Amino acid sequence: MTATRCSRTSRTGLSDTTRQILFKLTAVAIAAILPAAAFAYETDQLTNRGDPVDDSTDVLNRKVNNTITRIVEDWDRGHDEMAFVNAIYRDIGGVHWVDRIEKWAMRSDEVDKLDIPRYGSVFSGQPIWAVRVTALFGVGKTIKVNNQLIGTDKLGHFISQGRKYYRRFIRYGSEAKAAEQSTFTERAIFGQLSNGIFSNADLVANYEGHRFYRSLFEDDIIDGKPAILRWEADRWVVQRGFDWADHVNEYWDEALNVNYFDASLYKHMHERLITYCPDYWKEPSLYTIVNEQRLKQRYAHLGLHDNSQLRLDSLCPVQAYIQESATPAGKSSPGAQASP
Repeated sequence: MTATRCSRTSRTGLSDTTRQILFKLTAVAIAAILPAAAFAYETDQLTNRGDPVDDSTDVLNRKVNNTITRIVEDWDRGHDEMAFVNAIYRDIGGVHWVDRIEKWAMRSDEVDKLDIPRYGSVFSGQPIWAVRVTALFGVGKTIKVNNQLIGTDKLGHFISQGRKYYRRFIRYGSEAKAAEQSTFTERAIFGQLSNGIFSNADLVANYEGHRFYRSLFEDDIIDGKPAILRWEADRWVVQRGFDWADHVNEYWDEALNVNYFDASLYKHMHERLITYCPDYWKEPSLYTIVNEQRLKQRYAHLGLHDNSQLRLDSLCPVQAYIQESATPAGKSSPGAQASP
């Protein structure tokens, strides 16, 4: 008993429980002191999910392709691939937590947004010590790209964190090795430390950003497509356009690729998600992934934390089974089946 107790006490004499409480209080205090821009917003693809929203793929394609074209026209750095990657990053990425392309998408009238009350989201009603930053600053914007609902934060992950992933890939020559740091960053900086949420979709967007940078110079990174650029007669030539549809899929959508919540938040989010079951019964196809196995294989090396038991096509039928009979108003219906 003595050995066990000692193992649960740090060198400072604080128990695990005490240190966890201090960690949470510190996170909330930091969030209260720093401006909202210092943190990446969480986003919500569940609230008002069935509402119409225009697809912004073409608009966002134009934004990225204009950047690439402008850099090519002004290029004077020789055959330096990393310099070209950095030029894209400086134009639409950024050193701050909210990238230029993300800010632009949030503010542009060309990019339609899902109408979600800033303080009426899936995270609303949770204790501030559980959701931390999200409780203080609300949620970011949700848009539609390649017919998928995604948070605008994913654009920043794609451009900026994707660049870091690409640089690590160049250094290590291994996507799996590069993924290790990406996972750590999501756990320690962008996710669990500040808000108790580990976003699987963030890691997917990071990885796809790395694939974008590789596809600038390498053929068949996007199956069947040449590189976006080729070096010819001492200059870059654009030989095809960039397309977000080559990268965005269901695993960018946090209603489908569900976040992993830490212990302080899991219970609250479970209870909150159950309240969305009536929406699921109305249109279950909005909450399912067709042929999900292909995505699991594609991202198997990323260290995603499976939390699919909280996806509504799993959660709501289980809730209905627990209730056994007729479901009270505002809960789930026992008549629908879980997705295969």
